[in-house]
Amino acid sequence: MPEQLGYKYLTRIPGVRSGRTIVENTRIGVHDVVAIVQPRASIDEAIEAFPVLTRGPVYECMAYYEDHRDEIDLIIAENRAPRLS
Repeated sequence: MPEQLGYKYLTRIPGVRSGRTIVENTRIGVHDVVAIVQPRASIDEAIEAFPVLTRGPVYECMAYYEDHRDEIDLIIAENRAPRLS
């Protein structure tokens, strides 16, 4: 069952993307959007990377990031780290 987070476009669903915060009705994680926008990319570049998204969800991902910076930075760092076998 989706978890209500107080954001219009964002949710968490157990078992989807490891229970991380995603854009509703997608499997796109907030961290995916932030990883594109954060290193000086534009909102338009995020929409180009994820054509299913509009400006509202992208801006909300960035707002969520501002409210949960440590959580999202950790997820992004984990995704960039090389996997050891």
